[in-house]
Amino acid sequence: MNLYIRYFDEECIVSSVQEAFDFLSSIPGIIVDDYFMNDLKQYMESPMPYPKRYKVRPRVYFIVIKTMAQTLAEFKENGARQAMTVENPKDAVINRLTEEQIGWYEGEILFKRVIAIPGTNKFQYKDTTFKARVKAHSPMECYTRIIDHLRARRDVDPRSQFPSSKGRNFRYQYLGLKPENAEMPA
Repeated sequence: MNLYIRYFDEECIVSSVQEAFDFLSSIPGIIVDDYFMNDLKQYMESPMPYPKRYKVRPRVYFIVIKTMAQTLAEFKENGARQAMTVENPKDAVINRLTEEQIGWYEGEILFKRVIAIPGTNKFQYKDTTFKARVKAHSPMECYTRIIDHLRARRDVDPRSQFPSSKGRNFRYQYLGLKPENAEMPA
């Protein structure tokens, strides 16, 4: 993994954070500190494929782009085609959810439950956590079974709002074929 760095007419391809530090330190007006170096290192190691820009002073930035190109000429020749080809984070979540692994899952959903306000004809949404152990073929099937169960319950209003399986309000843990310390329904 390499980085393409550009500041006005100054540009280069670097393969390490130290090389980036050396390049940026050679440009007058850019102050490179430990915070910046740690942030650049995290960006370089992260799967995030998007370019990043760093502020030098008001309305003045330099840009950093992940690339597989080894030289500046190669980067310019291939342009965006050679830019970082990392799997989109949303696609990675979908792939993990649909990956088949038969067994028991512990799924937890945080959803907006419709609750009647006593003494009035009004309703309110209340954050409600529901956790269940489910036997399923994949995390997605675990999610679907939990949602189907909640929708079938008479004490859960049909106007309740359920989260997306891809969001942070659905969590799961694979427990295996026979989870220990778990009482399982017959």
